[in-house]
Amino acid sequence: MNNPLANWWRSVKFNEAVKSQNNGLAKKLLKEIQNSGAKLSWEEKLFKDQLQLEKLLAQKNNRIKEGDRQLAELEMQLSFGELNDSLGPIDELTLFPDAKFIEYISKSFKLIECDQSMIQCTGIDDKVFNNFEQHLSGFIKNDLNKLSREKNNIDSLLEQAVDDIQKLKEGQDPQYNFELSPHIYLMRYFLDNVYCTYLAWFLIYKAGLLPTKVNILDIAAGPGTVAYGLGLLLQSSSEFFATPPMHISYYSLEQQKAFQYRGLQFWRQYMEPQAMNAYFRFDTSSIFDRDSQSQRLPKKFFDFIVISHCFFNDEEGREKSHHIYNDIFTNSLTDSGHVLLIIQEKKLLIPYKVRRVDNAQQELGVVKQFVADLGLNLVWYKYLSSTGSRTSHPNFGKFAKEHLPVQEFISPLFRQHFKLPYDLNYGVDDYVILAKKR
Repeated sequence: MNNPLANWWRSVKFNEAVKSQNNGLAKKLLKEIQNSGAKLSWEEKLFKDQLQLEKLLAQKNNRIKEGDRQLAELEMQLSFGELNDSLGPIDELTLFPDAKFIEYISKSFKLIECDQSMIQCTGIDDKVFNNFEQHLSGFIKNDLNKLSREKNNIDSLLEQAVDDIQKLKEGQDPQYNFELSPHIYLMRYFLDNVYCTYLAWFLIYKAGLLPTKVNILDIAAGPGTVAYGLGLLLQSSSEFFATPPMHISYYSLEQQKAFQYRGLQFWRQYMEPQAMNAYFRFDTSSIFDRDSQSQRLPKKFFDFIVISHCFFNDEEGREKSHHIYNDIFTNSLTDSGHVLLIIQEKKLLIPYKVRRVDNAQQELGVVKQFVADLGLNLVWYKYLSSTGSRTSHPNFGKFAKEHLPVQEFISPLFRQHFKLPYDLNYGVDDYVILAKKR
């Protein structure tokens, strides 16, 4: 029923809501006025037209974003088979270890062989990593600035992602499923992990095991850390020898699509202009999705299957993942292929109830058991340590400040978003393990 007095009162409240920019209340009152059958005032008509215009603009923006997303997904669905056909035959050669390049890396990274299985590392190739880090910092800042203009709750989103990734310090497994998890990971752990995978690929190259045509499966790949490590190593080598034509087919298996997408964005901005001959295929799924993986992953295709830091703290997740990894190695690794495992010291030792002690023989026993539990045979392993010790450093912060390279461009972002009063340094505390199928 059309009640003039009630309509008048609603119009008064509507005008007050518009003046105070309480759009939620104004929308509610406009709907009530329309439902009452009353004739709209010019202010109410204007507000209605504004709402319709905003709706049309939102729909247009959503279509644009969806188009961009679909285009990105299509671009990521590159088929290894099609690429191999289009590129033609490639001779399967192995990069011959160059003595001068090996000497350069050893000096730049200050590599000291403490014993047969432990290498201390306190340096870096400044020419490659400084440029890489500077571009990474700019990429993160530009993306966050863009998002801050689009979203009103950017601080809350950043806090969620920071709180999640900080679980690593508490011995828990983060979810990495928040909107800004990729950005927080890129500023907190990406450089350290690229630094480690760079050294892992260097050890493989030094052993004469890096082919010029290489198919890599990266399990729990994040933003493509393993590919970046290899790419930067090849950049470092360019001044020492002419690299034969490389063909790198990189298969990323990662549950979080946002990590893959940000990694690909940065790769295109920084790595592709460096003439990196790498081709990507993205599989966005959980490692625990065993049935679909058995259908998707190529059989006996990969020269290297890499698992970098995807080892679980909880016993159930660890045992379940080990069975899945074993299946993948059995079905998808070539007969002559290798498995590269990169695992932090704590996650290697704690499951076997071994304390951190300076005992190389005890360490070897744990590594052999770990590899056997994955259905593999050990080829070799190296413990990469910034401190050059298997035991905890009494004052690592002081040691890092005095001896380790500073992450000069990322540290300001880290200080800002993690609200901590110190800089980040390049450091390593990981086991690099090379293994083969039994």
